[in-house]
Amino acid sequence: MRIFISLVFVCLLFGASQALSAKKYKVIEVKNGGSVSGSVLLKGKVPNPERIAVAKNPEACGTEDRMIKWVEAGEKGGLQNMVVYLYKVKKGKGWKNDSGTYEIDQKDCDFHPWLKIVPKGSKLIVKNSDPVLHNIHIRELKGVKPGKRYRPVKKTVYNEGQPPGSGDINTEIKTRMRGNLIRINCEAHNFMFAWMFAADHPYVVQTNADGSYSIDNIPAGKYKLRAWHPTLGLKEQKIKVAAGASVTQDFTFKGKK
Repeated sequence: MRIFISLVFVCLLFGASQALSAKKYKVIEVKNGGSVSGSVLLKGKVPNPERIAVAKNPEACGTEDRMIKWVEAGEKGGLQNMVVYLYKVKKGKGWKNDSGTYEIDQKDCDFHPWLKIVPKGSKLIVKNSDPVLHNIHIRELKGVKPGKRYRPVKKTVYNEGQPPGSGDINTEIKTRMRGNLIRINCEAHNFMFAWMFAADHPYVVQTNADGSYSIDNIPAGKYKLRAWHPTLGLKEQKIKVAAGASVTQDFTFKGKK
């Protein structure tokens, strides 16, 4: 039996309605837009996975220790599970194929997927495919700044247990988010983690398996381009996009020496 929690992100945009209307992203027809592409690379050794023992629910979670790969890089150092995005874009293209509803599944005591990009204001369905209790704790990461090692403040957005057979839970997120970075974990199982990026606009992508990325249909102008990894941190580069032109911008993160 599949159980799911519906978390409706209808209040994740900004504070008062006047501030919302002033800061809201505007969808326009982008004529002769430019693009930016590149790779996100790891310099140094990939950190070893973290070993966490499975201490409960072996019938669903298995009995072997979990090896949590916080950082995944290919043979040439390309980083997976990175988010690359333009920072503070006021207007541009609309979302492509946006259903308004996004899903995360808990199966075999893992979150699937590990990283998810979700437009702010969307409905998020968190499914439980396991016959055991899970607890969904969603927190906004605050205080994350480019180029600095950080210990972010974790502000709870949603926190509720989901016993097996409990059925659907529909709730409205009352905390108004200002940031984009979100951590999800199950407090019933200390080896279950996932991450979300709550996007203000469509100029946000996840890197491919080789660390490459591409963002297109950008209005001509000057921008700040950011790359974020849940554990490696945040980097920023300034770019200038000309009409109809392509820009190349790579990022390099440091691994173990």
